[in-house]
Amino acid sequence: MKSDKPVILVTNDDGITAPGLHNLVQAMEGLGEITVVAPDSPQSGMGHAITINQPLRLDKVDVYANHSWYQCSGTPVDCVKIAIDKILHRKPDLCVSGVNHGSNSSINVIYSGTMSAAMEGAIEGIPSVGFSLLNYALDADFSAARAFARVVARNVLENGLPSGTLLNVNIPNLSLDEIKGVKICRQAMAKWIEEFDERLDPNRRKYYWLTGKFINNDKGEDTDEWALNNGYVSVVPVQFDFTAHHAISFLNGLNYDLEK
Repeated sequence: MKSDKPVILVTNDDGITAPGLHNLVQAMEGLGEITVVAPDSPQSGMGHAITINQPLRLDKVDVYANHSWYQCSGTPVDCVKIAIDKILHRKPDLCVSGVNHGSNSSINVIYSGTMSAAMEGAIEGIPSVGFSLLNYALDADFSAARAFARVVARNVLENGLPSGTLLNVNIPNLSLDEIKGVKICRQAMAKWIEEFDERLDPNRRKYYWLTGKFINNDKGEDTDEWALNNGYVSVVPVQFDFTAHHAISFLNGLNYDLEK
């Protein structure tokens, strides 16, 4: 007999053993039937990469006996794709990704494997949310992240999301009683100023480590960066339609006649 409970797919980019993933599963307890499909190793910064030139491995693992857990050798997006086709054999009612160790606010959404997994869910028409906590430590306190992930997930299950939309939720590195509430925001216009640190290996060959500094020149008080810096959980509605609609009229006004 089929359960009438919502089916919830949980994934991430930090890997099957990441504390953030286990905390997100705890946050979803009681909201539906939970299936976890996550990378077998960390996949941070993979963006929307998919595996096309090598086979994928998918193994069931014993984590919590009351849920189905699988590890996949591919990317976060691979995890969502293979979960739908080979494990669930249907689209889940909700896809949640995270809880990421570190921020996915502002421009970070472009590079994030956490958000790309959620975006793949949204592309498939599944209400989807990516969650991130502004703390990189493995022993981070996820109690606030659990509480707000549950509230957001419950709202999405009950009310859905506008077509073509997913949510990017970032939680500040504060205790639950220090967080002021939730702000619905726009993405701050900020970026990374990047450099490559050049070093030598024992064989005197050069190699490079990517380094950088996050620069936010957006002074708006309606952005995710402002919300997080002022003690709020930021919720940004994200779309996968990258069309710059405001530029269409400008481009239509240009001359496209071929030169003779």
